[in-house]
Amino acid sequence: MSQILESVRLALSSIWANKLRSLLTLLGNIVAVSSIITVVALITGVNGAVTDAIVSDLGADSFVIQRTGFTQNEDEFERQRSNPNVTLEDAAAVRRFSTAVSSVMAQAQQRTRVAYRDEELESIQVQGVTEEYLDFTTFDAERGRMISPVEIRRKRPVALLGWQVADRLFGGADPIDKPVRIAGVNFRVVGVSAKKGAALGNSLDEFVVIPLGAYQKLFGSRQSLQLMVRPRDAALVQQAKDEARVALRVERRLKPAEPDNFGMLASDSILGIFRQATAGIAVVLVGIVGLSLVVGGIVIMNIMLMVVSERTREIGLRKALGAKRRDIMSQVLTESVTLSLTGGIIGVALGALFAMTIGTLTPVPASVETWSVALGVAITALVGLFFGWYPARRAALLDPIEALRRE
Repeated sequence: MSQILESVRLALSSIWANKLRSLLTLLGNIVAVSSIITVVALITGVNGAVTDAIVSDLGADSFVIQRTGFTQNEDEFERQRSNPNVTLEDAAAVRRFSTAVSSVMAQAQQRTRVAYRDEELESIQVQGVTEEYLDFTTFDAERGRMISPVEIRRKRPVALLGWQVADRLFGGADPIDKPVRIAGVNFRVVGVSAKKGAALGNSLDEFVVIPLGAYQKLFGSRQSLQLMVRPRDAALVQQAKDEARVALRVERRLKPAEPDNFGMLASDSILGIFRQATAGIAVVLVGIVGLSLVVGGIVIMNIMLMVVSERTREIGLRKALGAKRRDIMSQVLTESVTLSLTGGIIGVALGALFAMTIGTLTPVPASVETWSVALGVAITALVGLFFGWYPARRAALLDPIEALRRE
């Protein structure tokens, strides 16, 4: 143990004595490890933010039925363009035939102007919903109340404001029972939704909820609806999806050989598509890290060969005094690993700093993962071990007499 500690001390003193040379030597490791830490932190942070946004908006066990689905096939995309609109009749069919479904909410949305007195907000998302929206956790009144099922059935001009819309229109004033203009038509505010925050820099609180019937009076009834479907139990998600699919095919009188003319999306499938995209970033990371580590390892090997050459007489003296080959190899490998690990530790610190800086100055969230830190440190240790083996073996095979003759 004392021999290893002495080798570590020698390596650290050598790094400190030759700061510029050491920095250039460790540059490859520093770039590789800082890349690992930064990119993993950003990918993890973005994945977490997107997951929270999708789950809070859709629900962990709910799924969506809409006119089209996600596809990367151009022919499939063209075919989906001719799909019929999703209607209230489709929603009724899913409720009627799907035994595993507990609730089906129909909704439509469009961006328009929302105003109160002289204050106007452009491009606010207005959502028209059916009475089942109360069954979903995406809305919750912080002030006032939710829109009642009776108001929705009777198509009353009432509105639930998103937190930020209420704040921007009314400031510190109480918005309850005040009239707001949506696309030029007055709606009475009955409640303000609880604050949701933001995801990737986009506010989740800039919306207005109104009854679907009132929405269709404003914007027409030809727009395709979106159906949010909730199973009776999280374990019945797949059964609910299968039954909903059958119900829609029966309602639309599709023949067995005909493809579905609607799209069905669940939170896990949306997240899967997103994570597939971020996986491409990880592939690029592997290339950068691999190249940087090879370059860094070669530089470390060259430096260790130079160190062995500089200390040839010392090695010869140690062997003459009884040091064995494994002792010499152990010393050189320890110094090589220490040198490489120093670059890894610097890379960890810089990577964490970069990630936190990006997370602070931009909307992109960052989360430094413990496993990525451990991976970065472990990889640099292995690089030092692998690329230090040849210089260590060369030092161990030196003939002590020839070494002592070396000037």
